Amino acid sequence: MEKAIIAGTGIYEIPGFDFEQKVIDTPYGAALVNVGRKDGFELAFLARHGLDHSTPPHRVNFRANLKALQMLGVKHVLATYAVGSISREIPPMGLALLTDFLDFTSGRAFTFFDGGKSGLVHTNMDVPYCPALQAKILELAPAFELNVQPQAVYVATNGPRFETPAEIRMYAKLGGDVVGMTGVPEVALARELNMHFAGLAYSINWAAGMEETMEFVSGQMADIRQRMIALMIQTLQEPVVFNCGCESTKMVMVPPEE
Repeated sequence: MEKAIIAGTGIYEIPGFDFEQKVIDTPYGAALVNVGRKDGFELAFLARHGLDHSTPPHRVNFRANLKALQMLGVKHVLATYAVGSISREIPPMGLALLTDFLDFTSGRAFTFFDGGKSGLVHTNMDVPYCPALQAKILELAPAFELNVQPQAVYVATNGPRFETPAEIRMYAKLGGDVVGMTGVPEVALARELNMHFAGLAYSINWAAGMEETMEFVSGQMADIRQRMIALMIQTLQEPVVFNCGCESTKMVMVPPEE
């Protein structure tokens, strides 16, 4: 099983698939992964917050989730993120491909390589997300009547509180386009595992201070989310030429001989 979708807020099922829940025990804890098939296409589906949305963002076991997918044989991952909009180019109900990120999280287990038996590895993050999967998403999006902004910088915060207006002003000056609570360390861990990983953000509100009130449009997005998931499934089913270098991003540091 090589293909997976990791879904965030508002996406807890994928219609049409006959899923079986599996608990995968990893060195970092257990992860619940739904494994299914439709018309011969196999897919792993992982609800980041749980199917009942009971896990807050700072408690998500990102290492267990990504390791579980790797243990299942997954190599290609598309992830969705509910975000707040900082850029006027990505208003609420808008979609955007994530192309870079700013990390303002803290206290999270952010690497598989802690030294000792796990080794010391530096992972190249020049291109955090898979260009090949991104190109395929942009190619297919019009067929699903979806307008996807081709690039966006994701600002990762700890949560579960929302950001302050002053923080959002700072993130905007630093080049942030959208803000969320789960994009990091997820993308970095996927890169450490040499996965082809792409992120698709969907805006459910203006970030704090962008408008007089923070109004959420999540309840109005059922149709958009349905088409977005269909786009992602089609992307994973399409042939893709992976000349992106995602499978060779790590630099192993070996101590010099004395």
